[in-house]
Amino acid sequence: MLRLRLDLGYDGTDFSGWAKQPGLRTVQGEIEQALGRVLRVDPPSLTVAGRTDAGVHARGQVAHVDVDPAALETLRADEPLAGLVRRLSGVLPLDVRVRRVSVAPDGFDARFSALFRRYGYRVADTLWGVDPLRRRDVFWHNRPLDVDLLNAASVHLLGEHDFAAFCRKREGATTIRELRRLDWQRTPEGLIVATLVADAFCHSMVRALVGSLLPVGEGRRPTGWPAEALARAQRDSAIHVAPAHGLTLEEVAYPPDDELATQASLTRRVRTLTPPA
Repeated sequence: MLRLRLDLGYDGTDFSGWAKQPGLRTVQGEIEQALGRVLRVDPPSLTVAGRTDAGVHARGQVAHVDVDPAALETLRADEPLAGLVRRLSGVLPLDVRVRRVSVAPDGFDARFSALFRRYGYRVADTLWGVDPLRRRDVFWHNRPLDVDLLNAASVHLLGEHDFAAFCRKREGATTIRELRRLDWQRTPEGLIVATLVADAFCHSMVRALVGSLLPVGEGRRPTGWPAEALARAQRDSAIHVAPAHGLTLEEVAYPPDDELATQASLTRRVRTLTPPA
């Protein structure tokens, strides 16, 4: 079997998330069906770098798929991988695009080989709302936000912690993550963009972090409140999860080819917090 890397993006508005679910329209389901149709095989199974929830978008999503090399020969193209991209563009719906297909290096795993994921969350706090052309990927927060307050609170969340306060628990899964970047900037157009980078994010973590910080930006909560919730390490009903449509997966980064397998092994380990010296 030949492992292929797929670089892709999608508008998550009309999808019930990434993961395939019976009777629901999902990104995974659409791409697998398209691959099966183009390659004339049963729909193959995709492994993705990060499962996104319903309504969440992606610009830099990565997945891999294992296919029989003979299936590529059915494309009858001088450059089979470019031909696959072209054929997928013809059968996929317009709200999902596979931009590039490449042969994955040895040891590559779209999920476990990743070094980090970078997300962006876009907020408008103008009186009149959101530019109609950006309504699908920008959340309107109808109260003014102070970027300095948002950043003052965010800095206390950086580092490796148990983010149970911001994650939906899954049986057997750890909520320990390393948050490497969380900051806010106001763009020249007036949007406020949060950038979040971590080795990985657990279910609903990004949106819960944003949801905990927005009241701080309004001045309704003190800057230390999100860090206090973090320290309690249990889900807090006072933390509201921010709406999905403001969130976009921007980038997934990988190490050099000769370090892919090692990175995958490290990621698979069960994580525990290192006690302080």
